[in-house]
Amino acid sequence: MNKIANEDELVKKALQVGAVYAKKRAYGEVEAQDSVKLKVEFVYRVLVEDKLIQPLAKDQVSDPNMRHKLALWISRQLPAGHPLLSEKK
Repeated sequence: MNKIANEDELVKKALQVGAVYAKKRAYGEVEAQDSVKLKVEFVYRVLVEDKLIQPLAKDQVSDPNMRHKLALWISRQLPAGHPLLSEKK
């Protein structure tokens, strides 16, 4: 698993978009006091449940791997030319 450019920022964006999606789908809300790890797992599981991303193998489920999956997912949702899709300088 190679880290992609701007992965941390992409994960933040994925959490924002994923939280809105989860709320609209009536899965619940992400609370401000929730830990980032909990938010990552919640959004990951919502997207897997709705078959928007392929689930990780059971022995591969970990916070870094879920973050990577979220970064890949949001990078495919953003329009071409979005600042987060460009390489860091």
